[in-house]
Amino acid sequence: MSLRVAARIARREMRGGLRGFWVFLACLTLGVGAIAAVGSVRAAINAGLAEEGAALLGGDAELRLTYRFAEPQERAFLDDLALEVSEIVDFRSMAVAGEERSVTQVKGVDDAYPLLGEVTLDPPMPLDHVFAGADGRPGGAMDRILADRLGLALGDTFRLGVQEFTLMATVVREPDAVGATFGFGPRTLVATEALANAELLGPGTLYTSQYRMLLPPGLDLDSARATTMQAFEGSGARWRDSRRAAPGVDRFVERIGSFLVLVGLAGLAVGGVGVSAAVRSYLDRKTATIATLKTLGAETRTILAVYFLQIGALTALGIALGMVLGALVPFAVAPLLADQLPVPPQVVFRPAPLLEAALYGALTALVFTLWPLARTENVRAAAIFRGIGSEATVWPRWPYLAAIAAVLALLTAAAAWFAEVPLLAFATLGGIVAALLALVVVALLVQALARRAARARALRGRTALRMALGAIANPREGATAVILSLGLGLTVLAAVGQIDTNLRNAISADLPDRAPSYFFLDIQNDQLAGFSERLNTNPDVSRVDTAPMLRGVITAINDIPAREHPRSDHWVLRGDRGITYAATQDAGVTLTDGTWWEADYIGPPLVSFGASEGAELGLRIGDTVTVNILGRDITAEIANFREVDFSTGGMGFVMTMTPEPMRSAPHTHIATVYAAEGAEGAILRELSNAYPNITAIRVREAADRVSEALGQIATATSYAALATLLTGFVVLIGAAAAGVGARIHEAAILKTLGATRRTILTSFALRAGLMGMAAALVAIGAGAAGAWAIMHFVMNTAYRFEPISATIIILGGVAATLIAGLAFAARPISARPARILRAEG
Repeated sequence: MSLRVAARIARREMRGGLRGFWVFLACLTLGVGAIAAVGSVRAAINAGLAEEGAALLGGDAELRLTYRFAEPQERAFLDDLALEVSEIVDFRSMAVAGEERSVTQVKGVDDAYPLLGEVTLDPPMPLDHVFAGADGRPGGAMDRILADRLGLALGDTFRLGVQEFTLMATVVREPDAVGATFGFGPRTLVATEALANAELLGPGTLYTSQYRMLLPPGLDLDSARATTMQAFEGSGARWRDSRRAAPGVDRFVERIGSFLVLVGLAGLAVGGVGVSAAVRSYLDRKTATIATLKTLGAETRTILAVYFLQIGALTALGIALGMVLGALVPFAVAPLLADQLPVPPQVVFRPAPLLEAALYGALTALVFTLWPLARTENVRAAAIFRGIGSEATVWPRWPYLAAIAAVLALLTAAAAWFAEVPLLAFATLGGIVAALLALVVVALLVQALARRAARARALRGRTALRMALGAIANPREGATAVILSLGLGLTVLAAVGQIDTNLRNAISADLPDRAPSYFFLDIQNDQLAGFSERLNTNPDVSRVDTAPMLRGVITAINDIPAREHPRSDHWVLRGDRGITYAATQDAGVTLTDGTWWEADYIGPPLVSFGASEGAELGLRIGDTVTVNILGRDITAEIANFREVDFSTGGMGFVMTMTPEPMRSAPHTHIATVYAAEGAEGAILRELSNAYPNITAIRVREAADRVSEALGQIATATSYAALATLLTGFVVLIGAAAAGVGARIHEAAILKTLGATRRTILTSFALRAGLMGMAAALVAIGAGAAGAWAIMHFVMNTAYRFEPISATIIILGGVAATLIAGLAFAARPISARPARILRAEG
């Protein structure tokens, strides 16, 4: 028979409607819809960032320098290039008001600021009024949270360094806040000229100067960048323009979006279980049709084509519904996101994320339908007439298995291609496949154990439990589908819960026990001795570590520009990095490769590089790294690799260099202080009064900020995991609905044999609860394994099993299966045995 004949048969068979395929359509719709929605929302946010790029940046372009302001000739170049230039200086400092003090991110601005947008103040007033100050002191504005923390009211005095300011207003909104330097403290806004006598911007002090520019209309940004970077070659200058005004936000949106899509793929895999079950159930109902076609001479490939075309049409319908759902979700959530984002998302119809989701849906449906379709060719017509077509246990022939493997490979390649981090895509899909295989094995094991336990003498007299175990052992009960669908959804949720809890504990509980009380920055060379003496003689201080501190930008690796490196997106190559120098190997430093230099080494610069970071960048002993420090390129050869443990919250430098020529460069020192918690306030007051220029960062406050950010990520991921769980629940409902007929017959026989309604209902509840518990236990194991892998290999920190979230998963699994199972228990329980058995006779 031809394909045309197969299409005609398929079309005629589908006249009966979509009965039995609502689970198929629901699974595909939910899976595709979730992925399409995530992609569409991500695209809308990115479009909003691009649309408002100049406003977010505060200009058409920005040039950033570290440790210094532009030289006169450099400033003249910028003035010639741009229509208008605004100079901004950004750094951390301590704001002091009486006995209260707190770290703040200071922004010093000139008269041209802001080039675009407006600073919103409370009470409303122009910036020049703020900077004019009162009572002979210059003025400033603070974030409300900082003013409250210091107990300041409008008109009160606060101090930055040794300069006093009058608080004139609080900052409600900065137009360029998203593109600003990340800081550990709230904002303080002052005029740059008012900082001249504050003693905060001395040689080696950590600050950045930013030159925002309004460029002539029509000026090509690429040519402007090339011309500017050529003029500033060797200065360590960094360029940013309105095309990517907030790279940190861009990266976050792209990566969290990619991760959520991968979580959505887990949901689609759960849906695939429902798709497979629906196809198998549908083919079981078509045994008479298949037998008739074979008897009339239809070839196996023609029969396969008939049902492949039918299922293909239903797949197209499910994918189309999912795409519609995914396209509509951004319009619904846009008002909710508007208050959480720096710019409103640009919500319009975007085909790219919808087509990506459609591709995932089509490939997933193909993977999960090929197997049940292929198995039909292994059943003879006579066997099908006897009603055992769906019982066939022979595996599909190797061409079908090869086709399934090829589609899986294509699905994996597509996920890696679209993902921001391909390695994450491979790891996620590998985890999904491993979890599915583990769940299949466990489902078969549960059936075997149930079959054996049902015959055990110890259960004699426990009628409901024996009936429940016997039903679980029956292949028609659908234990495999239940454990697969629910187990994978719970696995994703379990992994998210374990990771979130471990990270929160590491930050809020474990980190303060191992981390220093404070980081002190900007300690001048002539202050170090006195600073150390004050702390070393304080009985409440248990440990003080100090190190010279410079900041530099990696500009080249092995003479290849960093921006052309294959891993140019690596965090070490983005922005400036902290650098220190040391003559000898510290007792706490562990080398993984190479040797340390001699204490009196004098020669070409050498560098000790972080082992993990070096491996990620593909570095080896003898490679060279060029770092721009204070406008000077220093090329150093890698002498060794060493372990760098950031998890302790202490000092961690990716690069440690030989003392020369670093020692002669203007620099400051950094210190970590370990002290009793009750003495932290007194230590801070003493040191800030003695050294007003020094900035202190309290580790607990920094940990709270990181914990808050992690909480937001975990919440977003949990929503995606719940969508996966919803798909699994749909599969559960489908399996329960499909088994209603069998349970009606079972209940009729049991009633005839004397079983009460209570016994039958208890049996139904037990079988549902046991399958749910089995799925939950597997999910906990798989989720814990996935969480360990992420904590160990990605986060580089220890993993600890968290029983609370695991208990919630177990209870959730039992509850889900009970609800799904008992929702369809009314008809079997109320059925009259005589009518049922007479009808079957």
